[in-house]
Amino acid sequence: MTMRVKQLRHIFTVIMLVFPVLVGSIRRTDFPDTFVFGSGSSAYQVEGAAFEDGRTPSIWDTFAHAGEYGGATADVSCDAYHKYKEDVKLMADTGLEGYRFSISWSRLIPNGRGPVNPKGLQYYHNLIDEIVSHGIQPHVTLCHSDLPQALEDEYGGWISRRIIDDFTAYADVCFKEFGDRVLHWTTLNEANVFALGGYDNGMTPPNHCSPPFGMRPCPIGNSSTEPYIAGHNLLLAHSAVVRLYRRKYTSIQHGSVGLNLFAFWSLPYTNKTVDVLAAQRASDFYLGWFANPLIFGDYPHIMKTNAGSRLPKFTREESKQVKGAIDFIALNHYMTVRVKDRSTSLENDIRDFSADAALEFILTTQGATPPGMFQVTEPGLQGALEYFKQNYGNPPMYIHENGQMTPRNATLNDTSRIEYLQAYIGNLLDAVRNGSNVKGYFTWSFLDCFELLGAYRSGFGLYYVDLNDKELTRYPKLSAHWYSNFLKGKGFKDSVVLQTEDKLYSSQ
Repeated sequence: MTMRVKQLRHIFTVIMLVFPVLVGSIRRTDFPDTFVFGSGSSAYQVEGAAFEDGRTPSIWDTFAHAGEYGGATADVSCDAYHKYKEDVKLMADTGLEGYRFSISWSRLIPNGRGPVNPKGLQYYHNLIDEIVSHGIQPHVTLCHSDLPQALEDEYGGWISRRIIDDFTAYADVCFKEFGDRVLHWTTLNEANVFALGGYDNGMTPPNHCSPPFGMRPCPIGNSSTEPYIAGHNLLLAHSAVVRLYRRKYTSIQHGSVGLNLFAFWSLPYTNKTVDVLAAQRASDFYLGWFANPLIFGDYPHIMKTNAGSRLPKFTREESKQVKGAIDFIALNHYMTVRVKDRSTSLENDIRDFSADAALEFILTTQGATPPGMFQVTEPGLQGALEYFKQNYGNPPMYIHENGQMTPRNATLNDTSRIEYLQAYIGNLLDAVRNGSNVKGYFTWSFLDCFELLGAYRSGFGLYYVDLNDKELTRYPKLSAHWYSNFLKGKGFKDSVVLQTEDKLYSSQ
């Protein structure tokens, strides 16, 4: 244990906190018994062991090693590859009902296709067995922004249709090997943001963009076309995997396969008609981009109008394949945004996705203290879920990520995160009571880990991981104990926590 953590624990020795009540005395029992509460991670962000036991680089490794995070990488990170038993025990002690994690494609199949890596295969067998043995549901994502670099080098990854067969073959291995224990599969994490960050503004792997749209220098790319091409191939690959599962595994394994999207809840900046329409465009472009094809078989009309020939067209067979290729839709939701019209962008000779959307996001978290924190402003889970209920026939939904970003440090007294979770879980309960077909909720994240945008500068975790300690010791934040109390039956009004030198005591 580092000196700083020792000092902080000593400071907390006699602190008693009575958490503010934001949404009344909500309890776990207010949700259906079949509803699952959990927390999550992803392979690159927590596993470490980047060059061990046959694993090869992913596009995220390449992005980090190119210096995009000022020298920080996830080569070691939380070392969950070696510490998975300890972590699963923490999950069980916390009371998690489900754990969402991803499989590293390049650990399981190092070349992206072909032979399976026996050591990688054994790791995931061991991890899943450990999770299941503790009575926790495994919810598995196949690709969480970490395409094998070998496929990126060979044919350009997601901008080539060759990816469809390779992704389907990879999924087939996962279903065959793990599907007897894994019933909840997600093909892709934040498909919409992956296409935009990776192929429009270049902020995320694989760092494609073109002037004047890139937010950082990119070695390659075309911001006007590649986001749409990548998005199209993501949809075709996802639907191919769903069709494979239904044809080959559903009758035996009885699982489900869904897609994950990043979802702001968008409200108009003013009550002017142009801003109201802009808020609708935000939903069409950022959610309808993927949801419309999966439910109706084609892109939203406004996208086809504004993007024109740069947006790929579904053939009749593709439309048939994509339509209905969804067992659930999962959302990563963190905040509400206000949307302002920017239709003048449609006058530009060269446009990217954002210019086609013709709007501007006004974050309602501006002015947060400390900087970058996701404050409790206008919880939008109910709005986002109601949108899918009204526009897409109320499909089964999961909230895969929801949590508060704070500067990453050893401050375990994270009352702001507790306030955030209280507000959003209360908002979620409103949605459930209003008939939204939502099946589960996962906090992001279980551990402070390597973040896509902030590396180790920011943290979302219920548990702090001391990176200066060679043991990478995990320490529960107050939010971990609050969430544990909630999962074990205590209501929000009952959360009284006493910190002592050795452990946390909670009482009603």
